[in-house]
Amino acid sequence: MRDEISLLPKLPVLTTRITVGTFAEHVEVIMAHGKARDSAYVCCVNAHMTVEARDPAFAKVVDEADLATADGMPVLRAMQLFHRVAQERVAGNDLLPAIFAQAAEEGVSIYLYGSSVEVQERIAARAAKELPELRIAGTWSPPFVPLEQMDFSRDAERINTSGAGIVMVALGCPKQEKWMAAMKGRVNGVMLGVGGAFLLYAGIDQRAPKWMRDLSLEWVYRLWLEPRRLWRRYAVTNSLFIVLFFKAWIRRMFKRNTGRGLVG
Repeated sequence: MRDEISLLPKLPVLTTRITVGTFAEHVEVIMAHGKARDSAYVCCVNAHMTVEARDPAFAKVVDEADLATADGMPVLRAMQLFHRVAQERVAGNDLLPAIFAQAAEEGVSIYLYGSSVEVQERIAARAAKELPELRIAGTWSPPFVPLEQMDFSRDAERINTSGAGIVMVALGCPKQEKWMAAMKGRVNGVMLGVGGAFLLYAGIDQRAPKWMRDLSLEWVYRLWLEPRRLWRRYAVTNSLFIVLFFKAWIRRMFKRNTGRGLVG
C-alpha cells in the first residue's frame, strides 16, 4: 500500500530537509497514510526544530520523516530564498483542524496522544460540536517521564487496538519527534507531531493575527502573551536560527562566486 501513496520531494533547508508541496497535497498524503493505516510520521518544522537539528542524531529523525512540513515562517522564508520555490506554509496549527475535517468526511478515526487529560477533553468537546461525524478512537496522556522510560509497546497496543489511522502527538519538540521515530513500524497509522496545536484547538492558547504570522512575527505575539516562560527560549533559539541562516547564505554566496570565477 505504501507504494501507492504519493511521495512529495524534499529540499535541504539549513539543518533539515523540508517537504515541497501545497497544503492540500500534504493533507492528501497524510490522509492516504491514515486510510491505509500505514506506519508513518510527520514533523512540522519551525525555527526551534531547525536549531535542535544541529544534533546529527535528531537531524536524522527529522530527515527520515515521511513529511517534514514548512511550519515556521522563518523556515519557509529560508526555503523560498535558497531554492526559489513557491512553497506555502504547512503549519501544525492549520494541519490539525484540516485533518480533523477531512477525517470526519472520509471516516478515518483519530487518536490523541500527549498533553493533559483536560486539553484532550476540550479538543474532543469542540470536535463533537463542530465535526459530529469525527470519531476520536482513543486518548492517552502519558506520564511526564524521559523518552527512554516511556512504554512504547503498551502505547502501540493502545493505539492499534483503537483502530485509529491518524495519531495526533503533543509531547513538545524534540521529544514528540523522537517518540514518533521510535514508534514507526509499531503504530499502524500516521503520526503527526503537532505540539502546540492541541492548546490552540482546545481554546487555551491564542494565535497571532494573520498579518503578524505573514511577517514572521508570531513569536513576538507568543512572547507578549507568555514573557516569563518564553523569553529565554526565543532569545536563544532565534539567535541561533539567525546564525544558521547567515552561515548558509554566506556558503551559498561563496559557492556562487567561486563557480563564476571558474567559469570565467
